[in-house]
Amino acid sequence: MHSYLNDLNDAQRAAVIEKEGPSLVIAGAGSGKTRVLTYRIAHLMASGVAPWNILALTFTNKAAREMKERIGRLVGEDLAASLWMGTFHAIFSKILRTESEKLGFPSAFTIYDTTDSKSLIKSIIKELKLDDKVYKPSGVLSRISNAKNNLFTAAAYKGNSTFIADDNASKRPEIAKIYEVYSARCRQSGAMDFDDLLLYTNVLFRDFPEILDKYQQKFKYVLVDEYQDTNFSQYLIVKKLSQQHHNICVVGDDAQSIYSFRGAKIENILNFKTDYPRHHLFKLEQNYRSTQTIVNAANSLIKKNERQIPKEVYSKNDEGELVQLIDAFTDNEEGYLVINSIFDQMNNHQLHYDDFAILYRTNAQSRIFEEALRKRNMPYKIYGGLSFYQRKEVKDLIAYFRMVVNPDDSEALKRVINYPARGIGDTTLNKLEEAAAYNNISIWQVAKSPERFGVEVNKGTLNKINGFCEFIERFIAIKKEQDGYVMAQQIATESGIMKDLYNGTTVEERSKYENVEELLNGIRDFVSTNYQEDNPVRLEHFLENVALYTDQDSNKPDDKNRITLMTIHSAKGLEFPHVYIVGMEEDLFPSSMNSFSQHEMEEERRLFYVALTRAEKRVTLSYAKSRYKYGTATNTSPSRFISEIDSQFIKTKALFGRKGFDDDFNDEEATVSFKQRGSAFQKPARPGMNLAAQRKLQQMNHSQQPVFNSDPPENIKSGMNIEHQQFGTGRVIQIEGEGSDKKALIFFNKLGEKKLILKFARLRIVR
Repeated sequence: MHSYLNDLNDAQRAAVIEKEGPSLVIAGAGSGKTRVLTYRIAHLMASGVAPWNILALTFTNKAAREMKERIGRLVGEDLAASLWMGTFHAIFSKILRTESEKLGFPSAFTIYDTTDSKSLIKSIIKELKLDDKVYKPSGVLSRISNAKNNLFTAAAYKGNSTFIADDNASKRPEIAKIYEVYSARCRQSGAMDFDDLLLYTNVLFRDFPEILDKYQQKFKYVLVDEYQDTNFSQYLIVKKLSQQHHNICVVGDDAQSIYSFRGAKIENILNFKTDYPRHHLFKLEQNYRSTQTIVNAANSLIKKNERQIPKEVYSKNDEGELVQLIDAFTDNEEGYLVINSIFDQMNNHQLHYDDFAILYRTNAQSRIFEEALRKRNMPYKIYGGLSFYQRKEVKDLIAYFRMVVNPDDSEALKRVINYPARGIGDTTLNKLEEAAAYNNISIWQVAKSPERFGVEVNKGTLNKINGFCEFIERFIAIKKEQDGYVMAQQIATESGIMKDLYNGTTVEERSKYENVEELLNGIRDFVSTNYQEDNPVRLEHFLENVALYTDQDSNKPDDKNRITLMTIHSAKGLEFPHVYIVGMEEDLFPSSMNSFSQHEMEEERRLFYVALTRAEKRVTLSYAKSRYKYGTATNTSPSRFISEIDSQFIKTKALFGRKGFDDDFNDEEATVSFKQRGSAFQKPARPGMNLAAQRKLQQMNHSQQPVFNSDPPENIKSGMNIEHQQFGTGRVIQIEGEGSDKKALIFFNKLGEKKLILKFARLRIVR
């Protein structure tokens, strides 16, 4: 037996050594999923499988990089370097660049990020003279993205009666036209967006069977990480690639499927046994991360879900503390009580700031906790904010790089043709853009010969356009002669960006200059790290790496000693000794946006399961009796998920301030048995406040909540304008079902489409 197999427990070892045929590895939270996937790949190579015959797909570059490094330590870095391991988008963009000619794209095609796509869609909406309040770019992009993830091209979308009917009902009948123009413009610009990387891979394999056969022969072993997070497009690619050899191994946990809003299909992992009847099933059930109590609490919760693959996760760690509960009168009080609890834990147990994480359902919840932390002068970091590569000054310089690599990239051109300012205004740019649209070509083609395409500009402006084009063409001519760092440095200097930012006098302007310097440092590191004497690292290689940088890669804590604040979605894959899950209230968690069907509720429960299992030693839940929503104090009730945790694993830890929670943090703890409190979670008297004062506070909160009178569900009809207490106004698109199961598909003006069960929805007819 290979010595490295001794590092595994029996269940892990069984999953690693099974090489042939389909395998499903169900990996409970903290059970060593990454280790199993890493060792299985290493074992394949140690058994004689060539690394280039192995395809390993992940969801983050960080995961791929770390696994590759571990494999290198097990079987040698040279072997590991030849693995086809990376994110879905990275691997398939590599294939698409190789086969791009078949699809009519340049091999150096640009990859548009969300900002680029929204900018292009915004331009198309304006060009088509549509109302951007109805056709919101983000909503239109989401609709197009969903279509692509379900493999509907623009032409297929246009021919689908269901899509067209839905768009007509939501008063957005031109989405099909926008999608059509958007796809054409991307092709004219030699660009694909993230969804295209998967869509066009499916198109490639569908339309060119010889190409599919080539990669089926190449990839004799296919392995997929986080299989529960795959969408339909990813699922189909993986299934096609493994059709010949049937050596597919997927690793994941159905209990941690939380990305349906991105198109993830939990059915992919639940139905694996149907897709591959002769599969091997392995269950990793020992949790090495959390205490026994945390694991048991999480198990008792997730058992409430019907759709799942049965498993019994257990821990051999210490029994640990019960799950704690903080209840507060208001959302502001919740913030201070949570921070006070962290402060006490640190002082009483000699802990560090980075031992703590505050997890919430929505980004908007962070403000209250930030204010409380600042008052305490406690350092913190919010994760999931603006990525370095999304900063304006960084995107500006990268746009220049994109122009040099692919001058037909119209979104890059629009961004930099007048930055730094060179006297080419919006009027001139609009003329170039209109001529490009009329002639079905890129803006660059028009900019090189404005007169040829009837663009009328004065001589001075023409000279400025020519000057910009000559600048770009000069670097295009030498891009293959120099490495990426030298090119980047020259472009940054000669474009005038460095000078423009260096001359800034404010702290913000100086910070922008430093960000550009950091970008150049990053390029230098990338070039030196990937340098090979016979294969120089060019600017396009760096651009491809940056384009495939994901938000999950950026959402990772650094080594600085700070309290972590982040959404639960961002926390997946991370772990912390002490976790505070805040805002545990009905309509907040579970979200009111996802509480109207069993499947949506089960995903919310899985999200809570993920939050619980981030903790190693201690979990604290908190909720408020009153929370401001839309500027109004609204009475709230505790989340149903709290009562779904078996009572033997949870207790109440209520913190109340004697001098007022916003004056200081000298609070008194009152621990009350969870069982004694009952399902209503009635709060004991708050120290320092008499009963009459408490009643007055509750009456004040209640009086601020406006009365909302709903109409009987049977009165709601298709085509009606309605109002929802939280979602606002909208229009009923259609009514489905009969009796108590009747549902309404509604287009809300602020939120888009939502399907609600009428008996629970409480709708008011707007007359």
